[in-house]
Amino acid sequence: MRANQVDHEKIRRAVRMILQAIGEDPERDGLRETPDRVARMYEEIFGGGEEDPRKSLSKQFDEQHREMVLVRDIPFFSMCEHHLMPFFGKAHVAYIPRGHVVGISKLARVVEAFARRPQVQERLTSQIADIIVEELQPQGVAVVCEAVHTCMTMRGVKKPGAMVITSAVRGAFQKSASTRAEVMALIHGRHPSSV
Repeated sequence: MRANQVDHEKIRRAVRMILQAIGEDPERDGLRETPDRVARMYEEIFGGGEEDPRKSLSKQFDEQHREMVLVRDIPFFSMCEHHLMPFFGKAHVAYIPRGHVVGISKLARVVEAFARRPQVQERLTSQIADIIVEELQPQGVAVVCEAVHTCMTMRGVKKPGAMVITSAVRGAFQKSASTRAEVMALIHGRHPSSV
């Protein structure tokens, strides 16, 4: 989906119908422009569907760094595909290079590209890990996402404060308990030797 493919008129009509279905008057002063605002918001929120995350990882630098690289606390916002309600939090992305690295901002761009589409957190976490494996072919990748889901805090079980944590580990992080423990300690702000 490209941003210029968002059908604003369809969204406007659908939002008007929703407003009517919940007993509101879409012509009242506060709601008159709501359908148009929602159409513009959806174009912005789902703008990541147009981005190919591979593009962010295509520019690589030859470095003989073969130790862990971790970008911690990358904020993200996404929409749960089950209820079209937001979930948001932070992602932590680590990899162990095999002789080439990418600019660290590129890891944040990968998170953004996958988050800005209808998602579930489990898939989001795996997609980030898998594309880094495919494009960088590192020794290992670890991705941890922590998020609050409004579909769980505002509706249903209504449990504000509940945090969903998902992880995806590949390569060295999957095979080595000590490497996995090191990255988890670094993600949580502890020195690995204190684990």
